[in-house]
Amino acid sequence: MRDTWQVAVGSAAVGLAIAVAAVAVAGPWDSGQRTAERIRAASGDHHGSTGRGGGLAGEPAPAPSAREVLTALGAARDDTEGDGSTTGDPGQDGAAPGSGRAPLPTRAALADALEPLLEEDALGTLATASVTDVATGRRLYASGADKAVVPASTIKIATSVAALSALGDDHRIPTRVVWDADDRRAVLVGGGDPTLTRAGLERLADATARKLAERGAERITLAYDTSLYSGPVRHPIGVNDNIAPVTALMVNEGRLDESTRGPAPRSADPARDAAEAFADRLRDRGVDVSGSPDARKAPKGAEELAVHRSAPLSELVERTLTHSDNDIAEALARQTAVARGEPASFAGAARAVRDQLAEYDGLPLKGARFADGSGLDRDDRLSADLLTRLLVLSADPDRPDLRPVLTGLPVARFNGTLGGRYDDTATRAGAGLVRAKTGTLTGINTLAGTVVDADGRLLAFAFTASGTTDRHGAHAVLDRLASAVANCGCR
Repeated sequence: MRDTWQVAVGSAAVGLAIAVAAVAVAGPWDSGQRTAERIRAASGDHHGSTGRGGGLAGEPAPAPSAREVLTALGAARDDTEGDGSTTGDPGQDGAAPGSGRAPLPTRAALADALEPLLEEDALGTLATASVTDVATGRRLYASGADKAVVPASTIKIATSVAALSALGDDHRIPTRVVWDADDRRAVLVGGGDPTLTRAGLERLADATARKLAERGAERITLAYDTSLYSGPVRHPIGVNDNIAPVTALMVNEGRLDESTRGPAPRSADPARDAAEAFADRLRDRGVDVSGSPDARKAPKGAEELAVHRSAPLSELVERTLTHSDNDIAEALARQTAVARGEPASFAGAARAVRDQLAEYDGLPLKGARFADGSGLDRDDRLSADLLTRLLVLSADPDRPDLRPVLTGLPVARFNGTLGGRYDDTATRAGAGLVRAKTGTLTGINTLAGTVVDADGRLLAFAFTASGTTDRHGAHAVLDRLASAVANCGCR
């Protein structure tokens, strides 16, 4: 166990080391991803000035890969540890056989540290827990870990793994403009990118206006195509500031203010609003756009005039996890559906995410349900064991495309949804050492991520609480649980 002075110094030092490694290797998200880490690490900008794959000038370059982060954290797997399917306690001395590195904590010692906290009233009527060694995949501690419960936003971990494995970390979501020469109509075709900004729309209008001028098309009509997505556009929770209507075309997540994250008033029809804004920008560039844009499907084989591509999927995953972005999460689920040939609807995305995860042998999917991609739906179900297995999977050196699932997790006390937590005596041991996805619904509080223990071992954990009545109290106990692991040699 760390002494008080070791906790203070160790948290700062290791937290800084993690920040330096993560930022230097993965690069910051331009709109604020890992801002605290960037400041502390004094990292340079690792992005280029232009995009790839036919994107417009000024688009973000691909996110530099985060494939070396696990090595920087001292968490490279040991090939002598088998296939990661072992459960139960490690050997008598607690060391990973053949590893020569930090020893594994024992189940009995973890139970001593965690079970008094799991019994606290703040965790409601049902608390579950799973702690797994990242390097070996060995489950070290479990309490109700196989029970599928409402995960809230920690389901974004599953959504992210599915999207990255189906599409790859460099995939970019296109927003295209095509030309219907017969009707002299331009069609704005939504590809499902909720992060299209007003600046991106401006660049798309620039390119479109140039192409129209080349064709002598001074007077046109404009349509917009959202046919990539199907089914209800409203999330089952209804009108809510936490999520826009789920449509294949929108600007700035349908926000009606200048915010870039968190709750905000949303457009009732983001696709129409985006098309109207695009028409205005074409007019500003001298194109005579008659009437208002109408919704229609683009003709098959229509000539492409211009395309805007989103940031790489690696960055979108990091943003959705760091800031718990519901709109991006639903887009990731639908992109997975498109990749798997399913309808891009809530139901189609649910099947696609589950089927994509089922391609990984050994994931405990029994009882799991993916009613949405964001975790806002109370019909979602995941187990603590599945959450930790997904985190271990994301650390697999043979699956580098999944690494953004780990680098996108908020750092305790430093950024994202953990930026205001881990600042008291009871949780200080976890500051800088815990990276975790939060989950909060009324009566539901969850936390899942990774933590470096007192011996320097990287562990994955998931703690869930159902039937809670005090959100702040539940958060405090969840943070104490993660901090207890950080402060524990546990042998």
